[in-house]
Amino acid sequence: MTLPGFPDAAPLPGLIGGLLIGLAAALMLLGAGRIAGVSGIAARAFGLADSSLPRVGAWAFVIGLPLGALLVTSQTAAPTPGFASPVVLVIAGLIVGIGTRLGSGCTSGHGVCGMSRLSQRSLVAVATFMATGFATVAAMNALGIAVLP
Repeated sequence: MTLPGFPDAAPLPGLIGGLLIGLAAALMLLGAGRIAGVSGIAARAFGLADSSLPRVGAWAFVIGLPLGALLVTSQTAAPTPGFASPVVLVIAGLIVGIGTRLGSGCTSGHGVCGMSRLSQRSLVAVATFMATGFATVAAMNALGIAVLP
């Protein structure tokens, strides 16, 4: 199934992925009483933040994220993901890390959990994420910069 004008779009896998992300966030909130914010959990795993979540659980979550993606990729005909260079990934990760600390959360915490709870702070944060993303892509396209190979 494709969408007119978007030949590479995959709406059904996207819908299934979104449902699984929502289910995982709901299970974490109902089961552990925690918001499934990846930046906060990663900060807990690396000892940068205190939380009621045990560090072992935080590490299991952080390690499980890419392993789950690898498992799905290996079992389906999903295209192999492309990544930027390690230098770009480290710089981008540091910038995202600083942004998540300044914004008290990341896209998953604000976008998935905060938006579903109608948090005003999350609504503003997500609007800021989206506007910044649109502006960044527009600037990169205007400058002819390509990050992915």
